[in-house]
Amino acid sequence: MTSPRIFAAAGAVGAVVALGALAGCGDDEPSAGPPEPTSSSGPASEEPATQATDPPTGATDGGATAVPAYYVGDTPQGPRLYREFTRVAGVDRLVAAAAAVTTGDPVDPDYRSLWPRGRFASVATAGGAIEVQLADGGWLEAGSLDAQQAELAVQQLVYTLQGALGERLPIRVTYDGAPAATLLGVPVGDGLRAAPELDVMALVNVTEPAEGTAVGDGFTATGRASSFEATVPWEVLDASGEVVVEGFATAEGWADKLYPWTAEVDVSGLPPGSYTFVARTDDPSGGEGGGPTEDTKRITVR
Repeated sequence: MTSPRIFAAAGAVGAVVALGALAGCGDDEPSAGPPEPTSSSGPASEEPATQATDPPTGATDGGATAVPAYYVGDTPQGPRLYREFTRVAGVDRLVAAAAAVTTGDPVDPDYRSLWPRGRFASVATAGGAIEVQLADGGWLEAGSLDAQQAELAVQQLVYTLQGALGERLPIRVTYDGAPAATLLGVPVGDGLRAAPELDVMALVNVTEPAEGTAVGDGFTATGRASSFEATVPWEVLDASGEVVVEGFATAEGWADKLYPWTAEVDVSGLPPGSYTFVARTDDPSGGEGGGPTEDTKRITVR
């Protein structure tokens, strides 16, 4: 499979790299990154990461590596976080991850960032924590975000930075050389931690195929979900929206968090063209409560 986009950047001073240099894109597939932590309702530094990430597979090209970024999409439960992998080269992983949230644009058109565009002065590990330094006071207040949006935007940053690092380190926010009291109006004086997955994450997320992937006769679909009895139905839709291939995957668990799932998808009987892969949560209620959560990815069958 081939999938889109690579970020590249240059310029570093010691362990702290200024943001804002991230640029560039391409069509190569991301390579694997380090493990991603699961969320915790306790302090970020108390529990080790226990669940490995499932980044897109593929060969490393010129030192590029895959970094997870979390964006917002609409679900029956309201706005929730979805994960998208971005390939980066020539820049620190934390810098790239932060820039993907605040200055980047998701490839998937169903995703968006709640962050006002801009950059941090720096982001780096220091003293057993991830330290984020604000460039100015503009992000101390929520601005146009309401309280719920601000909380979710902060979780975007927390999940993204901890995922990029592969460690559940505490996150400290500083401004003008001192600890910041707020970030987007959210109190951060005691540091930041990840909220429980089921409180902020979409209940299904597709990792592969990535948005815009070109496939051959078949592909392995992967992702994470918390779905009834661990069942993850999936479909391939043609350009008219008709279901042309369907099946289901069984995740490794359900109910308490998101679990990995995998499906082998055979598209050898389809003519070349544009299609959409859809994975969703199982919905035994028949649509009560808003219906299933979905994640869609546009693909091209060669």
